Amino acid sequence: AATFFIVLVIMAPSKKKVAAVPAAVRKPAGEQKETNPLFEKRPRSFGIGGNLPPKKDMHRFVKWPKYVRIQRQRRVLKMRLKVPPALNRFTKTLDKASAETVFKLLMKYRPEDKSSKKERLLKEAEARSAGKEVEKKKPVVVKFGINHVTTLIEQGKAQLVVIAHDVDPIEMVIWLPVLCKKMGIPYVLVKGKARLGTVVHQKTATCLALTSVKSEDERELAKIVDTSKSMYLDAPRVQWGGGIMGPKSQMKTAKRERQLAKELGAQPR
Repeated sequence: AATFFIVLVIMAPSKKKVAAVPAAVRKPAGEQKETNPLFEKRPRSFGIGGNLPPKKDMHRFVKWPKYVRIQRQRRVLKMRLKVPPALNRFTKTLDKASAETVFKLLMKYRPEDKSSKKERLLKEAEARSAGKEVEKKKPVVVKFGINHVTTLIEQGKAQLVVIAHDVDPIEMVIWLPVLCKKMGIPYVLVKGKARLGTVVHQKTATCLALTSVKSEDERELAKIVDTSKSMYLDAPRVQWGGGIMGPKSQMKTAKRERQLAKELGAQPR
């Protein structure tokens, strides 16, 4: 019978040593910090079944309420679409400092609320029952309500008209600046129908009007009137607005224009 042998050849390890790192290049051994044995280091693991991950800003993944989404979509649409001058006028509102001045003046002439009116009528009733004559003096207050303000403008009694920029539907007040300009009555556009509503104890207000002010507030009113004339009454004609595309569309348009310019430059003359 034939016998087979398997010979294993084991190579002996080479006895060559790697050269040591030169002393100039060798980094000195850093000093080890002393660790307190009472406080054990416990590194956190954020894997499955491990520690909870740190909180992140998740606003991008929030499903916002429908009214918020509509507001944002409307804002984007107004930027993209061509906006006619009548609508574009409502984007030219007063700056923050001027708006504060207007609202400070309006707050001085707030109409009475329900509770103060009730107290006044009770006092008048008590005075009448006591046989005293009640003197009634017409108060100087802010006028509100679209129909009332329109009548005051047409009669030329309004000295200043304040219009909200975010009235919905906008057709309710879109004609009001034109009427004010025709009648020569100063008007201003401010942000926030809700802010106007707080002046007259309402949720919202489309517009307010001042028919007269006290002598100490005449100078302040004159400044606001000057601002109104420079921004609205005597200002140049309002142009079309909108037509602002998004960043992606702008990049595509710029790329197309560069390519077209390159092709025109390469053509032989």
